[in-house]
Amino acid sequence: MLSSARRSLPQTLRVRSSVSRVQTAAISSISRSSGPLFQRSPRSAATAPKSAFVRNMSAFHAESAVRPEPDKVLQDIADYVHNYKIDSPLAFETARLCLIDTIGCGLEALRFPACTNLLGPVVEGTVVPNGTKVPGTNFQLDPIRGAFNIGTQIRWLDYNDCFLAAEWGHPSDNLGAILAVADHLARKGEPLTVHEVLEGMIKAHEIQGGLALLNSFNRVGLDHVVLVKVASTAVVSKLIGLDRAQTIDAISHAWADGQSLRTYRHAPNTGSRKSWAAGDACSRAVNLAYLVKRGEKGMPSVLTAKTWGFYDVLFKGKPFEFQMPFGSYIMENVLFKISYPAEFHAQTAVEAACILHKKLKELGKSSDDIKSIRIRTQEAAMRIINKKGPLDNFADRDHDINYMVAYPLIYGNLTSESYTDEAAKDPRIDELRAKITCVEDQRFSVEYHEPSKRSIGNALLVELKDGTVLDEVEIEYPVGHKRRRAEGTPLLFQKFERHIAPHFSQERQEKILNTVNDANFSKLPVDQFTNLFVKSS
Repeated sequence: MLSSARRSLPQTLRVRSSVSRVQTAAISSISRSSGPLFQRSPRSAATAPKSAFVRNMSAFHAESAVRPEPDKVLQDIADYVHNYKIDSPLAFETARLCLIDTIGCGLEALRFPACTNLLGPVVEGTVVPNGTKVPGTNFQLDPIRGAFNIGTQIRWLDYNDCFLAAEWGHPSDNLGAILAVADHLARKGEPLTVHEVLEGMIKAHEIQGGLALLNSFNRVGLDHVVLVKVASTAVVSKLIGLDRAQTIDAISHAWADGQSLRTYRHAPNTGSRKSWAAGDACSRAVNLAYLVKRGEKGMPSVLTAKTWGFYDVLFKGKPFEFQMPFGSYIMENVLFKISYPAEFHAQTAVEAACILHKKLKELGKSSDDIKSIRIRTQEAAMRIINKKGPLDNFADRDHDINYMVAYPLIYGNLTSESYTDEAAKDPRIDELRAKITCVEDQRFSVEYHEPSKRSIGNALLVELKDGTVLDEVEIEYPVGHKRRRAEGTPLLFQKFERHIAPHFSQERQEKILNTVNDANFSKLPVDQFTNLFVKSS
């Protein structure tokens, strides 16, 4: 009967009844507790002022949904990509050298299985119609996967170009995205030539380098590949036909994307991810640009939004600073790694070590006779590549200035093979590393940042066991520096010839060299350029 009566009650009464029972049970439970839950005010609730209740409530202001004008940095980058005309012959010639060198570095990386294991399509055997051709292979991939492949092989050996400032980086990493997209579009019939690739490289270099001049991402723990992602997204956006507003949207997504931590470049976590991080950034850039092409909207205040923007979340609330407007400065002043596949802050140290190796031979001595070594270097090298203790892998070794100095003192050279597990088995290397002390030279640190110099100085002082102290060898500018460009350019071509030789017949090598040195090289269709490096099945 009771059950029947309950069913006949209105729904609201049944709900209230249920709530009442819960409240009664809660009150009963409170009354049995050991202490009072609330402290009574001397005044009754009836006489308490209403303001007391207001004070106990949090006041949150609603966020404004009005979309602001895009951040100025986004607009400046988009305006530069779409409207700035590159008219510097020096920039275009340097870009040509950079293109040749970067392709060569990618080919050299293919001799290392750890690199080739990561390349190819996700699904084995996939061939994409009009897909991106990956130099040195027979892969034909979608442009997103193609960007990862090309970007990874370019960066694998840490042998492509470099630009050093408040942030460090390798602007030619962007070629992974630029070439992947340009080649794909050319194969679809779009009239893209090497000139457009060179122009894209100059602008990507300028965006990455311009952001790096005064803004240190490494000091907040972020890796420099965030700048590859931003620069590549901007340049690729124009290549695929996005307008200014869409380019701004795409760039905003690059800043909002999850950013890489530098931990994979530093002890004790150094590993091969540092070799494919740029490839990953290239593929993300291409993906984001194509998403915007399909209609995805951006975030106009992605940098400046309070609490949620890049500045507040990842840059300690500090806005970016710029030393100069975007132009062609970065490409004109880029650093080439010509003589040694070594992290750039150690390039001059390696050169000095090779000189000292010869000096030891002249004296009838060897590295076994060394008592101690002092390296005067820049602050950046002290922070990035000064390591003690056992080195775990290839990536660990090519980011240790002590290893990069010890090896040529023993052997007189430093090559890509010098970092392999087999090479590192020589006990003399770690014995010599233990005798090395690095100290910062303030002058080197200051001139490292001076726009008119941008030196990367190192000095080696060697003392022998018999008490002899060799003359200190100091080198401020590596052979790949702008100040040594005339000396370096012939060596850069020799490096390129060494890198293409293991992959192609003599006839193909001659065709490649003739093409890249032809006066009309910039007019060559992009797909015909990449075809030069396709591996026969």
